[in-house]
Amino acid sequence: MNAPIEAVEVRAATIPTDAPESDGTLAWNDTTMVLVRVRAGGRTGIGWSYADVATAHLARDRLGPLLAGRDALAVEGAYDAMVHAVRNLGRAGIASMAISAIDAALWELKARLLDLPLFRLLGPARDRIAAYGSGGFTSYSIAALQRQLGGWAEDGLRFVKMKIGRDAAADPARVAAARQAIGPDVELFVDANGAYSRKQALALAERFATCGVAWFEEPVSSDDLEGLRLVRDRAPAVMDVAAGEYGYDPFYFRRMLEAGAVDVLQADATRCGGPTGFLRAAALCDAFGVPLSAHCAPQLHAHLCCAAPRARHVEYFHDHARIERMLFDGALQPHGGDLQPDPSQPGLGVELRMDEFERYEIRIG
Repeated sequence: MNAPIEAVEVRAATIPTDAPESDGTLAWNDTTMVLVRVRAGGRTGIGWSYADVATAHLARDRLGPLLAGRDALAVEGAYDAMVHAVRNLGRAGIASMAISAIDAALWELKARLLDLPLFRLLGPARDRIAAYGSGGFTSYSIAALQRQLGGWAEDGLRFVKMKIGRDAAADPARVAAARQAIGPDVELFVDANGAYSRKQALALAERFATCGVAWFEEPVSSDDLEGLRLVRDRAPAVMDVAAGEYGYDPFYFRRMLEAGAVDVLQADATRCGGPTGFLRAAALCDAFGVPLSAHCAPQLHAHLCCAAPRARHVEYFHDHARIERMLFDGALQPHGGDLQPDPSQPGLGVELRMDEFERYEIRIG
């Protein structure tokens, strides 16, 4: 079977948040989705990244033309061609996110051409994956924090995550309030987004442990591998240290794993090169014997984590889950604490609501 690629379409939309959002180091009021659709053999595959609109320009003008006439089933070849094309631009950041959106569309197209769900095409290790509710922004009041995290606990999610780091002095009380809201049986995760110094992180890890915090994400900057290793070595034994969401290529993940910097590696297919890059990160986790967790974009990652043997869970990030439910018919929602791709639907099992997308679309010329 040969299916030459006929067209690559790139569009972008900016969707306002439902309330101001912030973490330990950043604040935002909207999120931009860069959407890619690739057509071949009478089928269309869809992929996306959460990125700046500049990503859409690069995907459309530099990378899309490389794919014309290529076999849609030969995704690895297309991936390598895109990586080579950005050599002089820099692999990380916008370039990698543009590759990620196109690579996701190519894999979805391949699955649709073969009439398979993506997770089955990749070779499933399982048919569902645990989800953790993620939000608890530092911009939230205590009441809003408790309402969101407590709601996820009531819905059956076994893990929830909150943001910390904006005000270190206030963080222990916010963490205690979160624990009160979710009860004793739900695991509580915290994410500092690199806001703390090494000493702050160590001191706060001890305090958070009294509230049963089981996961400390980016206690210090992910660029500080020695600092991550220090916190990992000295944090309470019940607390996993996690990082990796800013990885754009396998070399980044290998350095983090070689440094022994994390108990759990995070990877984000909308940044690290789409499903192709994510599965390479998963292979590194196999090689180092380290669990893998998917960062954000739950619709895409549910399929990928079903195919990654060491995957532990998917981040059901409030903003992305809301956007994906808004823009896609068939968007997954947790049931019994898990995300389970539909085995009867090809590709990612979703259809774009174009009228809804166009309400927020940014014209890129």
